[in-house]
Amino acid sequence: MKPRATFRGVVLRTAVPRPVPRPAAPAPGPARVRVAREVAGRGGKGVSVIRGLPLGQDALEELATRLKRLCGAGGAVRNGAIEIQGEHRDRLVAELTRLGYEAKRAGG
Repeated sequence: MKPRATFRGVVLRTAVPRPVPRPAAPAPGPARVRVAREVAGRGGKGVSVIRGLPLGQDALEELATRLKRLCGAGGAVRNGAIEIQGEHRDRLVAELTRLGYEAKRAGG
């Protein structure tokens, strides 16, 4: 019988190598950056959500910090999208366009 690794009496599972997820290949054309307003799951509080940015996690965090400072609001990066608290779509589209992204307002 093979000895099992334990830690304080608890049997540890053996490490199974997991496949490394590859990021999806970006579209060959320009990125479709959309700035939308969402209230779902936030108790009626609206947030401006920026989706479609072709950036890595670190670059998204850096851009989110810059945009939060511009709007004077809080926010977060979740699931590859930047969320800025409040209704700031026009200001965000203007700043993203100035930075060289083809940003559009989405929704009403």
